[in-house]
Amino acid sequence: MSAPAVLVHRTADLLASAVAARLLTRLVDLQSTGRVPSVVLAGGTIADRVHQTVADSAAREAVDWQRVALWWGDERYLPADDAERNETQARRSLLDRLALDSTLVHPMPADDGSGDADAAAERYADELRQAAAPEDHGAVPTFDILMLGIGPDGHVASLFPEHPVLYDERSAVGVHGSPKPPPTRVSLTFASLNRSREVWFLASGDAKARAARLALGGAGRMQIPAAGVRGSARTLWLLDAAAASQLPRGLSRIDSP
Repeated sequence: MSAPAVLVHRTADLLASAVAARLLTRLVDLQSTGRVPSVVLAGGTIADRVHQTVADSAAREAVDWQRVALWWGDERYLPADDAERNETQARRSLLDRLALDSTLVHPMPADDGSGDADAAAERYADELRQAAAPEDHGAVPTFDILMLGIGPDGHVASLFPEHPVLYDERSAVGVHGSPKPPPTRVSLTFASLNRSREVWFLASGDAKARAARLALGGAGRMQIPAAGVRGSARTLWLLDAAAASQLPRGLSRIDSP
C-alpha cells in the first residue's frame, strides 16, 4: 500500500477547486487508455463543494461521462430522495447535470420501508460482485479513485471508532447504532475501501485537524478508522490550512498560493 502524501490548500474554496481539477484530469487520463474509470463518491460539505465545482467547470466537457462508473462509500439508510442521503446530494450538485450511463451509476439502496439495512448491504455486495472482473481477483471491483471525507472522530465512510463493523470482512455492511445521526447506515468495509488504486481524503476546517493529525501520526484503525485506508498506488490527503493546522512540521506542503 502507498505511503500518504499531504497537500494543503489555503482555503476550502481553493481545496474544492483543486480536487475538482485533479478529478477531471485523472478521468481524462484514464479514459485516454481506453479504460472506463470507476470512482467512489463521498458525502459531506467539502465533497458537495467539489461536486458543484466539477459541474460548473468548462473542463467537465473533456470527460466522456457515459464511460464513468460511479459508486458510493456509504449511505444514510433513508427513503429514496431524502435530502440527507449522499446520493441525493450528489445528484443535486453534479450527477443530474451530466449525461451519465445509468447502468454505470451504483447508488446504495434506500430504505424501502422495511428498515432492513443488512439486506440492503447484501444487495450492494451482490452489485459489487457482479461488477468485479477476473483480474480483480475478488468480489469487489478495483476502484480507480476513492474519495473519502473524514469526521472529527476519525471516521470514514460509516466506519466509526471502535464500532463492531470495523472487524467485518464482508464487502458491504449495515451499520446500526451510528454515533452520528441517522443511526442506521450502509457502508463499504475496510476490505472494499482498500481495493482502490488511489485514495483521496478530503478535509476542511478546524474540527478535522485532530483527526488528520492522529490518522497520519500512526494511530490504529480501530481508534481512527481513517488510518486504515490506503490506495495501492497513491494515498493523498487533500486538506485546507485549518484541517492541516495540527500536523507535524514537514509532513505537508502548501499546494496553492
